[in-house]
Amino acid sequence: MTMRLDRRLFLRGVGTAIALPCLEAMLPGSAFATGGAAAAGPRRLAWIYVPNGIHMQAWTPAAVGRDYELSATLRPLAPFKSKVNVISGLVCDKANPNGDGPGDHARAMSAFLTGSQPRKTEGANIRVGMSADQAAADRIGHLTRFPSLELGIEEGSQVGRCDSGYSCAYSHNLSWRNETTPAVKDCNPQSVFDRLFAGNNPRESAQVRAQRQADRQSILDYVREDVASVQGQVGASDRRKLEEYLSSLRDIEVRLNRTVQPPQPPAGAVRPGTVAGRRDYPDHVRLMIDLAVLAFQTDLTRVITLPFANEGSNQTYPWGGAPVPHHGTSHHSGNAEKQAMLARINNYHITHLAYLLGKLERIQEGNATLLDNALIAYGSGNSDGQRHNHDNLPILLCGRGGGSVVTGRHLRVNPQPVNNLWLSMLDRVGDTRRSLGDSTGKLELA
Repeated sequence: MTMRLDRRLFLRGVGTAIALPCLEAMLPGSAFATGGAAAAGPRRLAWIYVPNGIHMQAWTPAAVGRDYELSATLRPLAPFKSKVNVISGLVCDKANPNGDGPGDHARAMSAFLTGSQPRKTEGANIRVGMSADQAAADRIGHLTRFPSLELGIEEGSQVGRCDSGYSCAYSHNLSWRNETTPAVKDCNPQSVFDRLFAGNNPRESAQVRAQRQADRQSILDYVREDVASVQGQVGASDRRKLEEYLSSLRDIEVRLNRTVQPPQPPAGAVRPGTVAGRRDYPDHVRLMIDLAVLAFQTDLTRVITLPFANEGSNQTYPWGGAPVPHHGTSHHSGNAEKQAMLARINNYHITHLAYLLGKLERIQEGNATLLDNALIAYGSGNSDGQRHNHDNLPILLCGRGGGSVVTGRHLRVNPQPVNNLWLSMLDRVGDTRRSLGDSTGKLELA
């Protein structure tokens, strides 16, 4: 007989606490009989950032409305087109100089989610504003173990000068807890894994992990009894879902435990030794995406930020056919070859977004999917990297927000702050604030 399970149930072992995904046994008994489980999952918000702007000619769809074709850059999103909105016309004015001179990269990243002008300083007196993700964490963070997760791919510095008199903190942080405190991202997949699945005692968890790795054991070995107990209380569908979840968890663990060799770029694409930045970039970004999905799936958090690189990054992308420094390439001066390489970089980043959307779409929550219950914003605080302009930003909004967003469109809106979109996202998790940064109102998405 299937029993009702607590949504907050953990599989526990020494130094380990594994949260469970949403199972049918956790939902009201009548939900599946009536079809009322379509919005059973909580709403989640995520922001993914890409630096250095976009080759907009290869990004922007020609038509607007529903009858548009995905551009060359966005084509990897074809399987999810019905659950994605392309939004043109949004502006990040506080990334403009506004009297402060050069420093567009620092301003682009720090103003993107805050809508605030960063104080031009390379000292400790940094100042910008609270970011949209932290506003969401203030509103719904108490409902989960982690109010928010700040993930990253490229390490950054909190001190020193990075861009024309601006502190590196501006170029390397997307999330800001308040005006003067960045929410520093965690770029170490093992560290993120340990935070998500460690027990309540950090010292015990560290000791257990060291012993586990020495003995080549899995965290699943520590929770076998709890796994067996849960499997004995749920139906066949939940057992299958639980097995899939634990299998994905084990897959991540294996990938973390082995020494990751840098993937070999395609033959002829780049000479050996010419990769700049993370040589394990593809594996690293996929690990971070997988961990983000697990955090959402198990309701450990409902708010995530994940920049794919820092502003001004010169990471190269031979795996996407672009063995060239990103930042340098974004300053293309109209050179057709550089523009083509920039478009390849943009397309390569979109393949990772498509990977994320595919993972979310495959996870069922009642009669909906995790993607249906999420809103994933993707974009940059720069538009054209050559011009350093911050109008007509490249923005995507993915997911249906629990059915609260009409999707499958290219929206060309009147110029307005990008923070209007963030306000609309916040509204969908119950945050009814009327302003954030330089917002002027909420962007209509229904």
